[in-house]
Amino acid sequence: MSREQQDLLSRAALGVFRLNGQFLAVSEELAKPAGLTAAWWQVLGAVLHHPLPVAGIARDMGITRQSVQRIADLLVERGLAAYEPNPAHRRAKLLRPTDEGRAAVAKIGPGHAELAARLADALGPEQFAETARVLEQLSKALDGISDRRPERSPHS
Repeated sequence: MSREQQDLLSRAALGVFRLNGQFLAVSEELAKPAGLTAAWWQVLGAVLHHPLPVAGIARDMGITRQSVQRIADLLVERGLAAYEPNPAHRRAKLLRPTDEGRAAVAKIGPGHAELAARLADALGPEQFAETARVLEQLSKALDGISDRRPERSPHS
């Protein structure tokens, strides 16, 4: 790996770490009026269209199953989500939002739409779309190489 490649990797990683912090902060602000945290919103959002097992949510979100399990249990305890039987796996129940959970996420919609519009104005619609595409491409590339170990140079 060249020094330039290492610098690019460092810049990309630091940029994503900073973005993660920025997204978490703004997500907390958006979620607060709905009585949610950013993490609760993230887990509810993962099951809005169809129920999923905790392991599937964790895989989709790129976080540990234990983290999702803790949040899912809190959501169920507060009546924002419920577990239902999973026909594909007896022990891995599916998580689904309740009507209260859907209503809480819906309260976030206007603030979310306003933030999206502000970002589109700041970046321009084409650059906003390109930014999303590049981040998705980077994530897919990392998934593709995550099984591979770094190659050793003949001099190491």
